[in-house]
Amino acid sequence: MPTVLCVLTPRSLKTEYAVRPLGVDVNRPRFSWVATAPGYGATQSAYQVLVASAPELLTPEGADVWDSGKVDSARTFGIEYDGPTAARTRYYWTVRLWDEAAGEWAAPEWFETGLRDEGFRSAQWIGGATDSAPLLRRGFAVDGTVRRARLYASGLGYADLRLNGHAVSDAVLDPGFTAYDRTVLYVTHDVTELLRSGDNVVGAELGRGFFGMTSVNVWRWHQTPWTAEPRLIARLVVEYDDGRVDEVVTDESWRITGGPTLSDSLYVGETYDARRALPGWDAAGFDDSSWSAAAVVEAPKGKLTAQAHEPIRVVETVDPVEVTEVRPGVWIADFGRTVAGWTKLSVSAPAGTTISLTHGETVADGNVVAKNGHVDGDRIQRDEYVAAGNGSLEVWEPRFSYKGFRYVQLEGARADVQMRVVNSDVSGVTRFASSQAPYEQFEQAMRRTVLSNLHGIPTDTPFYEKNGWTGDAQVGSPTMLATLDLARFFTKWLGDIRDSQADSGQLPVIVPSSGWGFTDLSPATEWPTVYPFLLREMYRWYGDERLLREHWDSLTRYLAWELGRVEDGLSVSVLGDWLPPGYANGPAPEDRRLTGTAYLYRAVVVAAEIGEAIGQPNDYRKAAGELADGLNRAFLDRDAGQYRSAEDPDYRQTSNAVPLAFGIVPEDMVAKVAAGLAADVKARGFHLNTGCLGVGVLLPVLTAHGYGDLATKVALQRSYPSWGYWFDLGADTMWEAWESDSRSRNHYFQGTVVQWIFENVAGLRVVDAGCERIVVRPDARDEVDSASIRTETIRGWVSVSWKRTGRVLSLEVQVPVGTTAEVHVPSAAASDVAAVPQSFAGSATYEDGYTIYTVPAGQWHFTSRSA
Repeated sequence: MPTVLCVLTPRSLKTEYAVRPLGVDVNRPRFSWVATAPGYGATQSAYQVLVASAPELLTPEGADVWDSGKVDSARTFGIEYDGPTAARTRYYWTVRLWDEAAGEWAAPEWFETGLRDEGFRSAQWIGGATDSAPLLRRGFAVDGTVRRARLYASGLGYADLRLNGHAVSDAVLDPGFTAYDRTVLYVTHDVTELLRSGDNVVGAELGRGFFGMTSVNVWRWHQTPWTAEPRLIARLVVEYDDGRVDEVVTDESWRITGGPTLSDSLYVGETYDARRALPGWDAAGFDDSSWSAAAVVEAPKGKLTAQAHEPIRVVETVDPVEVTEVRPGVWIADFGRTVAGWTKLSVSAPAGTTISLTHGETVADGNVVAKNGHVDGDRIQRDEYVAAGNGSLEVWEPRFSYKGFRYVQLEGARADVQMRVVNSDVSGVTRFASSQAPYEQFEQAMRRTVLSNLHGIPTDTPFYEKNGWTGDAQVGSPTMLATLDLARFFTKWLGDIRDSQADSGQLPVIVPSSGWGFTDLSPATEWPTVYPFLLREMYRWYGDERLLREHWDSLTRYLAWELGRVEDGLSVSVLGDWLPPGYANGPAPEDRRLTGTAYLYRAVVVAAEIGEAIGQPNDYRKAAGELADGLNRAFLDRDAGQYRSAEDPDYRQTSNAVPLAFGIVPEDMVAKVAAGLAADVKARGFHLNTGCLGVGVLLPVLTAHGYGDLATKVALQRSYPSWGYWFDLGADTMWEAWESDSRSRNHYFQGTVVQWIFENVAGLRVVDAGCERIVVRPDARDEVDSASIRTETIRGWVSVSWKRTGRVLSLEVQVPVGTTAEVHVPSAAASDVAAVPQSFAGSATYEDGYTIYTVPAGQWHFTSRSA
């Protein structure tokens, strides 16, 4: 194939998937960049990385830390740094690239190491008995010009860290939630600009989170192995221009008292008494003589580890679209959208006035619905603010709990409220558009739903549970990874999965776990088999081989446990296809060994692929064959051409779509099983009858087997059960159940239609390690005239845009350096397709109604006269 000589330019330099990260604790941080070049066919043939102690030293002659030398490689990510990594040190780096000629050096970037082997040194965990959320403070002096200051801290469950009256960052609900008997996260803060000459004060208010949960709940978060009162460890390191270093660490010299936050609970809400506020408590000059000395308390058992994933932040502030006084003294604010977060309150009221704020996703009988049968008591998602009554406008928002809501019921006094949207601050990477408005509506709703369920872990509903259900991430992760940059987020949660593993190898159905989920609603094979699947998805999107290696031993222990309980070739599961239409309290009555075995089959297949990627021999393909044989022997009716079980006389679309999607159906039966699935969809008036396991595979399977028109009719259906049915009822997010009285209105596991929209309507499929290969195939074009998708991958921008006018289809494809695209252009014959530039596109093949080109980096245009 002809190529053009291009000069490669590196952009988007990152260390461990982050731009300028503080507190990097891994031994060999990995660099990545995006190689860009004009023209066609550019490839990176080599790179050179320089690391130095100062940006001005980043030259081949001056680099005083590390010089990789010229490395012949096309890799642009996962480049391991092989130089020194002292604790608390900033390193600057740059890179240049070769195609055939050397390019220019990239603008310098940096990363900074965390505490590493130094740890917290003499710092101790501190706390103490208080009647409310504890306030902790410590005064210290600064007596010179500060060059750099870092605060390393972990407050459990959450810490609102302060320095001289200011928050040290905009992170909230920090640090991230983990299994605290295995891992405790600390956070690094750059506080240089907050210090001043003379007296200074560092302080913290501590919230309970899951660490100190007292609300009695069915998942037993109030009875975990780690449950304890809030506590703090901190180490403030101040470096002066003259070389001196001062440190302030947590010990008995700190002072403690109970603050104005009387109670806080992730499920119940918070109570704040502004009359107890202590203005200036976190600044110099405050008299803390009435406070007690902090006590040294027991350290949690988990290893202190630098937090590497994105913090949770307030990402948006929203005014209500309507505030209605539903009866005297009771107002309901409607924000017009369903989110996770909390309410910011502004009020003037007499001292002692209690204003309550009840959050919910629906309204019934003139009240916001806030009920949760999983948590004891009748107070759910309700914040209470007791006014100070000082004659001025009082402004308050909670700090230690978040809620799932659209509506807020306000009682006690008329006040102004704003919605604060709160979630893990991950970046969006994809933009989608289509002439079919519902597709855009579904994509936007799914994006909002996923974000509402990202709070350091992927949760199942911000209103009810806030739990990391593994099955939800199992079905949702392909769509989630195609929508958002989750490299750091899912790396962290995969660590949580490993931390949650029992000695037997078993994994629970929620991660992290209090111990609940090993026997409660378990074993449920379709849920924790997310472990190998998500590892494989991370490899597909980010090419992360280190992640595969780090988890291999835990993964094999888990699969040994799963395979060890297989009976007669089948895996027993208690959950199955959760919440199909008509079964709002669980699965349909089919034999759950069918989906359990299918998901174990896929798990061992992807484990085999993982082993092959990292050179680990295994017998997983043999195990997969035995599982497929067991499933087909037990559930495949060859005469009827369908999978079914004696427990359920109805046809189950999931029972047939899943074996088709996972490649379990015997080759001679594939067409017959697919035809039966299509016939059932048609017989139901183009409706689905799938729960969370089947919903994401139904439409892709129909499309793959030539029934794309039926898939489109299901996708655009407006009557029950369908996505359109929800949105005609006023939905703005995906719901948990198909019924109109769905418990949760913010639940992503039924919204995976968006994966089909991305991969089949827009036509973009990432199929190989780190987006090394993509397939462009818009094969679900019924009832749509145009669609486009643009995604920032680890190799750079990939975009697909197509538009049809009559029988003429125009297709634009952007391919980044390092990626090869297999482009399937719909056409009646190969001669009907033109490629621009033809000289670089090469020759095409023709198969099943598509002219197929394989093209390298570049901006490509294809036109079909017979689409």
